[in-house]
Amino acid sequence: MSLLERVTSFESLVPERRGSRSESASSRDRKLSFSPLPGSWDPPIVPEGQQPIGAFEVPYAKRVLQIVIAVIYCLFAAGIVFGYAAIKPVLIREQVYRKLCTPDEVERGVRTCYEQEIHLNLMFTVAAVGTNVAALPIGAILDAYGPRVCGIIGSFLLAIGAVLFAFAWQLPFDGYIPGYLFLALGGPFVFISSFQLSNAFPKHSGLILALLTGAFDSSSALFLMYRIIYQWSNGTFWPKKFFLVYLVVPIFILIVQIFVMPKASYKTIGELVRQVEQAEDIYDDQIDENTALLQDERRQHRQSVVSEITDLIGSKSGVTHLKKEEKKNKISGVWGAMHGKTVKEQIISPWFVLITLFTVIQMTRINFFVATIRKQYEFLLGSYDAAVEINTFFDIALPLGGLLAIPFIGVVLDHTSTFFVLSALVATATMIGVLGCLPYTWAAYANVCLFVLYRPFYYTTVSDFSAKVFGFRTFGTVYGFIICLAGLFNFTQSGLDAVTHQVFNSNPVPVNIILLSAAFLVGSALCGYVGWRAYQMRRENLVHEAEWTRETIMPGAQSPDRL
Repeated sequence: MSLLERVTSFESLVPERRGSRSESASSRDRKLSFSPLPGSWDPPIVPEGQQPIGAFEVPYAKRVLQIVIAVIYCLFAAGIVFGYAAIKPVLIREQVYRKLCTPDEVERGVRTCYEQEIHLNLMFTVAAVGTNVAALPIGAILDAYGPRVCGIIGSFLLAIGAVLFAFAWQLPFDGYIPGYLFLALGGPFVFISSFQLSNAFPKHSGLILALLTGAFDSSSALFLMYRIIYQWSNGTFWPKKFFLVYLVVPIFILIVQIFVMPKASYKTIGELVRQVEQAEDIYDDQIDENTALLQDERRQHRQSVVSEITDLIGSKSGVTHLKKEEKKNKISGVWGAMHGKTVKEQIISPWFVLITLFTVIQMTRINFFVATIRKQYEFLLGSYDAAVEINTFFDIALPLGGLLAIPFIGVVLDHTSTFFVLSALVATATMIGVLGCLPYTWAAYANVCLFVLYRPFYYTTVSDFSAKVFGFRTFGTVYGFIICLAGLFNFTQSGLDAVTHQVFNSNPVPVNIILLSAAFLVGSALCGYVGWRAYQMRRENLVHEAEWTRETIMPGAQSPDRL
């Protein structure tokens, strides 16, 4: 999960095409909206209390404190549900859903019966779906009410989830599935609302986003830490105690949201540049003895504001940022392919259809593997102990993989074409699929290592692709729709579980081959289309540049008119 791991500072300064200079002033900053509603549906007026604030208006120490706090609570709340593989053995030992087993299965002493396995995995499936679908309302709430309201909502959702999970064994209904779902919903609310903090220090926005993303990836280790404590305490620190202690996290989030974190989002680079220009465009037409002092004070204040903004972004015009963005956009090869199109035109385009199909298949593969890794390797390796070792290695490698991959992902996406990135993605996914079918220990470890590096690479690439191809104006709508569809399709995991157990006698290879084949076919089609369109766009750009090239007479040469 990474709703926006590659979109820095919420916006981009976009150079206008030749011939549209008159529009440059109004379209200098393209602010990224998280709202899933098309732009024409958005409320035209932002409430006064939610107007973005300039980072220079907030003390330096407070901004640093806000970032530190956000990293801390993201570490303990942003994506904890993705540590499911670590907490699943604890739930099995606590005999969660054991009552669903048949008398024959209980008599045979099976570790997990069919219905128990299905319900445990359904708990994770529902949570994964909820996490992705939540992107739709979160975007609208964040844009309309600001990050503080989002954070407070997230704290309440996390608290509800913890309470339901703690007392699930006493409730007259199944509290495990809704409890895990609320934990899943609370994470994106606190995580996504923290992204605007990258604008607290625009020159270091990439580092801030990397810290937040790293905290998200590392949060899956929380359940691993709990499982270690659970095993060390010989089961006395059981889930009820853990989740009651965990209530400290949502309480902490609630307190800091009210007293420390910003109520409104920080201004983007584009908004700061515009503020500088507006300040410098103000002239004093009439100055007399009575108004001279007042005008001088205002001028000094404007100069002070301009100076503080310049310190924040490095230059008055943001030209350094603009040049970097231009270079990255040119390298991409497909930047701007669907910019300016309506949401409907974007959604019915091959760009959207192919990336959505690929995302649906890959997200299903990823979450299916996370939910069933121990069962898969218990069958492939023919040893429960070996499967436990692989599972433990996976629990440790999953958060570490995200931390290790983040800096390299940024380099790859910024310095290679989108076609190359997608090709690498498809090739890596194919290799993972092949390794996942081999009954060897070395293949299992290699598979886990590739998987934990591939997962953040895949999620980041999808968001990066959406921003470059569809643009920032419709990002919330298009990207939210992609993730929402992929999340809903994750309900097929229950069907895959059933097919694996009942049709293939717990053999995961046939299902893995089906998913591998589907991903390879769709991925190849996506790469082929992107490569073809990139070639076409490159030719169109050359023609466009040739049309706007002016004849330049060499020094000392005579003009044809004078011959």
